[in-house]
Amino acid sequence: MKKSHEIHKNQGKLISTENIKLVDTMKPINYAKKFKVISLFSGCGGMDLGFKGGFEIFKQHYEHNPYEIIFSNDISDKACRTYESNFCHSSVCADIKDIKNEDIPNADIVIGGFPCQDFSHAGKRKGLSAERGRLYLEMKRVIDYIKPIAFVAENVDGIRTNSKGKDTTALDIILKDFMDSGYQVAYKVLNTADYGVPQTRIRVIIMGIRNDYVGDIMYPKPVRGNEGLFEWMTSKEAIDDLWDKIDSKEVFNHSSKDYSKAKFYPGKKMQGNYKILADRPSITIRAEHHGNIEAHYRSYNNEDPEDMGYWRRLSVRECARLQSFPDDFNFPFSASEAYKQIGNAVPPILGWHIARALYHTLTKNKKS
Repeated sequence: MKKSHEIHKNQGKLISTENIKLVDTMKPINYAKKFKVISLFSGCGGMDLGFKGGFEIFKQHYEHNPYEIIFSNDISDKACRTYESNFCHSSVCADIKDIKNEDIPNADIVIGGFPCQDFSHAGKRKGLSAERGRLYLEMKRVIDYIKPIAFVAENVDGIRTNSKGKDTTALDIILKDFMDSGYQVAYKVLNTADYGVPQTRIRVIIMGIRNDYVGDIMYPKPVRGNEGLFEWMTSKEAIDDLWDKIDSKEVFNHSSKDYSKAKFYPGKKMQGNYKILADRPSITIRAEHHGNIEAHYRSYNNEDPEDMGYWRRLSVRECARLQSFPDDFNFPFSASEAYKQIGNAVPPILGWHIARALYHTLTKNKKS
């Protein structure tokens, strides 16, 4: 072990929802310390970009955050290559189960969106019975070895209802396992639209603070919607300027090759067989769309607005915008692979707000 296990051997505790504090993450912060971060299940780097900060999207600058990502990992070679083309450091491309403890550097924070497909309402709901559904235990293994001050884990809302027995959900088991590692643990359900992402995407965010730190666990206060200062950002606000720029050399991932040509089927209710709405946030951008990404709200035939033969599916760049990736974040692969990477990602804006809330948690908590 890199650190004494004595202070971590006690069972952690669950922080109730009522005791979670909300913090204004839009206010500037002054910081003297930079925390070192290990990123697991990094994908193309949505959460990592949020923690790093220093990007611009929707005419707003999201300033740099006091974090240094010193290790990232994903099993997908293509996701790792996208990551490396957008960050200044490499990503370890390997199955996390094959990475030895001694190959993982010491760090202050561990972050990761462990695979969610087996918990998703859109999937087969195998949950913890599937090997992929138990990969959070690899994150726990890293936490047990590194003993970071804190960790952040992200997953779909279905984790709260995916049952393991009559009265126990997958989330209950996961929280207990993290508490067993010696952490005070909290979770909160966040809607990305509440934080300036032009998409309704509901996610469970788990935070843990090591037992030898005393204080509150803080989550970001909504900045939009009913609890924020502004209304939700709409799809039109986010992507309308891109409509007539197909094949423009000035826009990444927005050529004639960068949107799915999958057929639409009139009169059928099926995945991706409809348009997103202009005056609302987009629906969730999914990874497992099999080419059936939704159509652009501007798609229509003047003579017959319901003629699906004139519809165009959203481009890779439009999906990236709806996920809040900045326009200089490039996806150097085919549309099908890029859609998958974008759909699997944590929206960078949401990651940014979570990172800021964690910073307030870290700086206001005191070591006992």
